[in-house]
Amino acid sequence: MNCCKSCNIFVLIFTCCFLQQFHAQDVQSQTQLKLNEALQKKAEYHKVTNGEQDGYRIKIHFGIDREAAEAVRAKFQKSFPDCLTYKEYQQPNFVVLVGDYRSKLEAFRFLTEIKGEFPNAYIIKDKIIVK
Repeated sequence: MNCCKSCNIFVLIFTCCFLQQFHAQDVQSQTQLKLNEALQKKAEYHKVTNGEQDGYRIKIHFGIDREAAEAVRAKFQKSFPDCLTYKEYQQPNFVVLVGDYRSKLEAFRFLTEIKGEFPNAYIIKDKIIVK
């Protein structure tokens, strides 16, 4: 009788270990499926939004003179070659914007850097390009 009890306990332990292993694999598969779904949704979102999201830029020029806007943009690019610049036409004005900042704090840090050369610069909300 002791032998049968030992066999039953062994079978019970073996079954528990097998079920635990099976459950762990199932959880891992579900996690992988959810991750794939999230990545697919992110890719679809970027297609719809052209890779843009809400964020901040710094406006360094606003005026009706196209050449003045180009001059400000060239001056900025010479001083800060690693920072992206954008020239827009918002009728009847030409606007020069710089940077792609996810938070206002990031934009503010850069604003303090450029304030000496561009004293009229200020932060605006805009659609930014996600890097």
